[in-house]
Amino acid sequence: MTGSATAASRQALGQYGERLAARHLCAQGMVLLDRNWRCDEGEIDLVLREGDVLVVCEVKTRSSVDRGTPHEAVDDAKLERLHRLAGRWALAHDVTPPDVRVDLVAILRPARGPSVLEHVAGVG
Repeated sequence: MTGSATAASRQALGQYGERLAARHLCAQGMVLLDRNWRCDEGEIDLVLREGDVLVVCEVKTRSSVDRGTPHEAVDDAKLERLHRLAGRWALAHDVTPPDVRVDLVAILRPARGPSVLEHVAGVG
């Protein structure tokens, strides 16, 4: 597989995971506010509201755990950046949520069998 085919494959896997995560979270009662919001500091995969809580959700999708689990891809630096991005999103949208939470949706999409989705609320 060429580099561009590999990048396209990873992008398609990521988009699949974000769609699956959004459907799952909305089915749990959350309200989707934004997808793939970007600023000069980075990107938020999903922005949701759960009651009065602003939820910034990182979605990590893997086809295998050969290079680590989706959970392992979210380190302290990533969590700090997501908290900063939550503030930037709120400022850009002129909202002042009483609480902000960072969630992770970890998805394993094996070559065979169903995807496995885990929602971890309040990862950092």
